[in-house]
Amino acid sequence: MKKSINRPKTSSRRRKKTPIKPGETIDYKNVGLLRKFISEQGKILSRRVNRLTSKQQRAMTRAIKTARILALLPFLNNES
Repeated sequence: MKKSINRPKTSSRRRKKTPIKPGETIDYKNVGLLRKFISEQGKILSRRVNRLTSKQQRAMTRAIKTARILALLPFLNNES
């Protein structure tokens, strides 16, 4: 007779929702959106922290760098 062992069910991995809404586009002119993905020091946050896909992270990086060059975003944040 086989003895069954009661094991706790493993939770299935759920996808975390991306912080970018479906209709929102990543654009250098959307400064409000870009500020969400920059740290207090002005650094671009990593993909793991942002919860973005790799394609979205590349687009975000390009948009942030373009916005910095056009002086829409600061390169450094030296307020503190």
